[in-house]
Amino acid sequence: MADKTDKEALQGQRRLLLLRHAKSAWPDGTADHERPLAERGEKAAPAMGNYMAREHLIPNLALVSDARRTRQTWELVQRRLPAEVATRIDPTIYEAPAGRLLDTIRALGDSAATLLLIGHNPGLQDLALMLIGDGDARAHDALAAKYPTTALAVIDFPVADWRQVGPGSGLLTRFVTPRSLR
Repeated sequence: MADKTDKEALQGQRRLLLLRHAKSAWPDGTADHERPLAERGEKAAPAMGNYMAREHLIPNLALVSDARRTRQTWELVQRRLPAEVATRIDPTIYEAPAGRLLDTIRALGDSAATLLLIGHNPGLQDLALMLIGDGDARAHDALAAKYPTTALAVIDFPVADWRQVGPGSGLLTRFVTPRSLR
């Protein structure tokens, strides 16, 4: 059963989609910030985009780290979505700890009922674990054990404004990995 994601279904609540960038390569002489996607990542990102489209997990806004691999991940995911998504490339997401990521989310106020944040570990995993207060126990255990590249956590919040989001306030509804899409 697909989640309700239309504006009416999410009225009075917020949905956070946390996507770790796809698998990257590390060519000799390439700085971490400029690492491109590896072949495996170039396959996994469109597969996750297809999943998001099929499950109606369509963001109103995408906040994307300015690292090359996160921008490439978003380009491949976005091509699979049924609608254009407002996008903000945000350099503060790169190497950000969980607290800074939460500040970035809270700064959105009452905009964007469904937010996609594409970033990096360990900040992304730490943020998810900080925010989750309840939800799918198996998904939580999998997320706590490992947050692989191209993995997606879906966390719902019973709030009308991102400023109200805080530690333990979210409901983890699913955690999807590239392996689970095969």
